[in-house]
Amino acid sequence: MAGKKWLRLVKSLHQKKYRNQHQLFFIEGAKAVSTLIAAGSVPERIFVTPDQESQFSYSQTEIINEQELKKISALQHPNGVLGVFRMPSPKEISPKDWSVALDDVRDPGNLGTIIRLCDWFGIKNIVCSNTTVDCYNPKVLQATMGSIAQVNMVYSDLESYLGSLGLPIYGAVMEGTTVYQTALPASGILLLGNEANGISASLMQKLHAKIAIPQFGRETAESLNVAMATGILLSEIRRR
Repeated sequence: MAGKKWLRLVKSLHQKKYRNQHQLFFIEGAKAVSTLIAAGSVPERIFVTPDQESQFSYSQTEIINEQELKKISALQHPNGVLGVFRMPSPKEISPKDWSVALDDVRDPGNLGTIIRLCDWFGIKNIVCSNTTVDCYNPKVLQATMGSIAQVNMVYSDLESYLGSLGLPIYGAVMEGTTVYQTALPASGILLLGNEANGISASLMQKLHAKIAIPQFGRETAESLNVAMATGILLSEIRRR
């Protein structure tokens, strides 16, 4: 497949059903594409504008003009490089370290930031409910800055999947015990919930402990969003 057929394919990958059908996704930006390649992902195709041609010498590289790139890009101002990659198969989760679980997280920016945070803190696995936003959504991928290549993403029914892992589950909730006073084990699951509704009632019943980030400022301040909370909690987990 080449030329206009490839461009039509990339355009279709804006939609989840076609990403799943073809098992392909695209990511934009020279740094993000290079990061995926450095991590071992083999590009199916790399589209570059002439000014970016010297950065990629792969046989899969195809030069397109700025107008063509704008038609297939998810960005308002495309940055000259778009790579198409095959979705990796989910890997088995190791019980010897921490993993993050996400219950119905809907915002692409939040998920992308959480993936990037997990890469920063060396968390290799994220387990998502089937209602969590698709990790290959272009907005999610843009927020990951290439970290999608370093984190194993699993989508499943959380209630049954988390139970099968046999690990303690620590849920991030407003009314929990402060994380700074909680004894944290060497391995476990950090569970975070939906931006508006938190962790679902059925999963609350599965928690080993409820943990919270204490508030030191004024009581009228808005609660932390799920990505901010993830960063603080992972920092404390790794500090221990």
